[in-house]
Amino acid sequence: MVKKAENIIVGISIGDLNGIGPEVILKTFEDNRMLELCTPVIFANVKIISFLKKNLALDSSLHGIDSLEQIVLGKINVLNVWKEGVNLEFGKNDDVVGKYAIKSFATATKALKDKQVDVLVTAPINKYNIQSEDFKFPGHTDYLDKELSGNALMLMVHDKLRVGLLTDHIPVNEISNYLTEELLERKVGTIVKTLQQDFGISKPKVAILGLNPHSGDNGVIGDEEEKVIKPAVKKMFDLGQLVFGPYASDSFFGSLQYEKYDAILAMYHDQGLIPFKTLSFGNGVNYTAGLNRIRTSPDHGTAFEIAGKGIAKHDSFKEAVYLALDIYKKRNEYQELTKKPLKAKQN
Repeated sequence: MVKKAENIIVGISIGDLNGIGPEVILKTFEDNRMLELCTPVIFANVKIISFLKKNLALDSSLHGIDSLEQIVLGKINVLNVWKEGVNLEFGKNDDVVGKYAIKSFATATKALKDKQVDVLVTAPINKYNIQSEDFKFPGHTDYLDKELSGNALMLMVHDKLRVGLLTDHIPVNEISNYLTEELLERKVGTIVKTLQQDFGISKPKVAILGLNPHSGDNGVIGDEEEKVIKPAVKKMFDLGQLVFGPYASDSFFGSLQYEKYDAILAMYHDQGLIPFKTLSFGNGVNYTAGLNRIRTSPDHGTAFEIAGKGIAKHDSFKEAVYLALDIYKKRNEYQELTKKPLKAKQN
């Protein structure tokens, strides 16, 4: 049975309470038309969210609940993940606040895993205050990769621009140590599958960026392209995948080559995210491709410098909600099509 739009439950982790996460969440759902598209569930504490709403002079009507069985469709539900109060200082890096960010995220992830929510949208966390004995991950993606089935891949999305990362949160001087044909084939496979099932592209074209300047200049500036990337691209292409490259990354985006492809695979974090964020102008979305559940996030961080001032733009968070809903519908359509064999024509 296909769900009605407002019956799609969007789980939302609150992020760092001292950052702009709560503000962009509340601003997104202050528009009542959003509640016709889905039903949000914020994993936090209703008293704290009410305080933040008042502080930001927003009009959102909140519905506090103590269990997910109490969700009311068409309302902004706030699940009380904890009961105690939390001292907030906007813009401050606070280890205690970091623990509540992870408590919200872990509880929301479990709800996603247990299918109590349909999709997950995560507000920004601060990587400096989330580390503990129970959470030793650099960020959301690595934790989701552990908790959910599949192979997580960070895919940045803005309209038809989609940039995936071969490696993400690792030091630049270690990137070449991770670069293998097996990893390239696995990440490209993840991109191809998500383009098919989550974006409705039947024969996706994927561009691969080189690691070195000028893609190594035939081995003059590094040999990773000759030894690893080119053989992997040839192997995948020979197997029928529309994979091309490696392309020199310095001119690839400026020359608009990216417009010819359904997705681009960058070798490392900044190689992909600098051009992506330049082109997306704060409307981009971080999608965790390759998992059996759907998670999106805005493409910005906690923005401590403007937290609590009521001036944060919520465009990226709203786009993250839209994309999660679109992928949910596309994936359901894909699953329906692939499980129903086509009937042979009758003579």
